[in-house]
Amino acid sequence: MTLEQDITRAAAILAQATDVTLLGHVRPDADALGSALALARVLRQRGATVRVSFAYPDTVPETLRGLDVDGLLVRPADLPATEPLLVALDTPTLGRLGALGGRVAANTALGGEVLVVDHHTSNEFYGTHHVVDVTAEATAVLVLKLIDALGAQLDEPTARCLYAGLVTDTSGFRRATPSTHRMASRLLDAGVNPDEVVRQVVDDHPFAWLPMLATVLAGARLEPDAAQGLGLAHAVVTAAVAATVRAEEVEAVVDVVRSTRDAEVAVVLKESEPDGDEQVWQVSLRSAGKVDVATAARSLGGGGHRLAAGCTLHGTAEQALTRLREALDTAPLLPG
Repeated sequence: MTLEQDITRAAAILAQATDVTLLGHVRPDADALGSALALARVLRQRGATVRVSFAYPDTVPETLRGLDVDGLLVRPADLPATEPLLVALDTPTLGRLGALGGRVAANTALGGEVLVVDHHTSNEFYGTHHVVDVTAEATAVLVLKLIDALGAQLDEPTARCLYAGLVTDTSGFRRATPSTHRMASRLLDAGVNPDEVVRQVVDDHPFAWLPMLATVLAGARLEPDAAQGLGLAHAVVTAAVAATVRAEEVEAVVDVVRSTRDAEVAVVLKESEPDGDEQVWQVSLRSAGKVDVATAARSLGGGGHRLAAGCTLHGTAEQALTRLREALDTAPLLPG
């Protein structure tokens, strides 16, 4: 089945939906949350009962709170036992749904439908219906296609949600195709203020971010011979350092580390809740364009895009880095 056929079929399901739960992945980013909220707004305007949720953390990232102008976000504990239609957005695997992953099996067991809308190469097609396009720069691209297929009009709040996902997942449109730039133009025509969105979602940091960043970057290291001789830059964010700022500030560290021209791959290890006596690290990987970091991440139990991926590793920071070096040394090189 072609993507166009998948979209047509998904739009038909959405058009008939009267009760829908939309889920983003754990630690939702602008693409996951913006895509879910945009589609939820359109469905609610069509008369459906909708709710948007994610498993972790307990609160919405501060930089993304302005996207939920209608109060559609609910805590997992407030979700109904099941729903006729469950939509998972920007979430390639059940594991990325966290504690809410069990809703997929529960839903299908009772005859409900599960629509997966995603653009990750690691998608496992765990739903009953899928709109998956690994060539799309963001899930927001696919959500706009669904909105168009529903015949809905774009208003400013919906367009703002989509723009937030688009601008972040394309690294400020540095990786956007001409068609994606045209999509952005449509969103601006709908009333989006790009400067305001980028400032709130990307550039807005408290002063505490600066000393945190200084501490982390002081320990950053460059390994010119790693990543198949193309260079690896890495930094570690310990739990103690991360405690001084919001989660958004920690996530932003990789964008600073990746800016060095001396390394093809940037890696940031972020310490999370320990597993017993063992340290746990959330790992962000970024490629400058030559190394497929998604394949490296998948070999370590994670996933993502060819140029941006992640995984979870256990052990000391050095043990995690050893595994990452090995994975990057065997990762495919990208053409071009």
